[in-house]
Amino acid sequence: MACPHASTPEGAREIEDTVRTDFHNAMSYGSYLDLERVLSAQHPVSVPEHHDELLFIIQHQTSELWLKLMLHELVESRRLMDKDELGKALKCLARVKHIQKTLTEQWSVLATLTPREYAQFRGFLGSSSGFQSFQYRAVEFILGNKHEGMLKVFESDPAAHELLSNTLQEPTVYDAFLHALSRAGYAIPEEILDRDVTKPWVFQEALVPVFKDIYESDDTVWSLYQACEDLVDLEDNFQAWRFRHMRVVQRTIGFKRGTGGSSGVDFLKRALDLTFFPELFAVRTEIGK
Repeated sequence: MACPHASTPEGAREIEDTVRTDFHNAMSYGSYLDLERVLSAQHPVSVPEHHDELLFIIQHQTSELWLKLMLHELVESRRLMDKDELGKALKCLARVKHIQKTLTEQWSVLATLTPREYAQFRGFLGSSSGFQSFQYRAVEFILGNKHEGMLKVFESDPAAHELLSNTLQEPTVYDAFLHALSRAGYAIPEEILDRDVTKPWVFQEALVPVFKDIYESDDTVWSLYQACEDLVDLEDNFQAWRFRHMRVVQRTIGFKRGTGGSSGVDFLKRALDLTFFPELFAVRTEIGK
């Protein structure tokens, strides 16, 4: 149903006649996005309800939505690499990089929460903690930072436990890329191609000459070079997110222990030592030698 003719108030934009206004029997913006459920999914637990708790909830809920999309794109990227459709796979990684930048910038919103404001409702959070984000763990798993012991945290959530268990058993994006390189004729050692994918990735010296060749040869297929750089970008972005996370936590709670039982800032600092694609950084020392 088109918008009926009506006089437009002075200073207002005229509503075009073709704009639909009747959604009794049609899909609307709100119904498509299921906004009734989405916008009613914020349940502050502080008593009396603290004004700033809504910020805290929305910050984390929106992060989880972005993590859902990030995981979706990483899984697709891996699938496309397995099919040697590298161009399409890199399109997925390009989207992931933009998601990462959005997630990192979001910390600036949470940073508007002062230490005093957070302290006024932090005690109501109980033992809930971002450490328990199964989607974050799944992203780390598919990028190579696997840790079977993490599954224990999710034993009370069968769906989350199943997702992480499956992701633990599956190859990483890096594994898929290395197999693609092998099919393209690069000398990837068999012991790397046949590695136990449930284990965290560790530095493989034998890959450094392979990447040196990719970076230095004039005959390198551009998509392979770009894939290397995209993975480096992805890790850089991840480290920027980790660092921003650590700094926001430090400015908000100092060196208090985390609500989930971790040592807090010290625990987050140690995450900065983790790496997904160490050979892609190590090769930079060798290029030009």
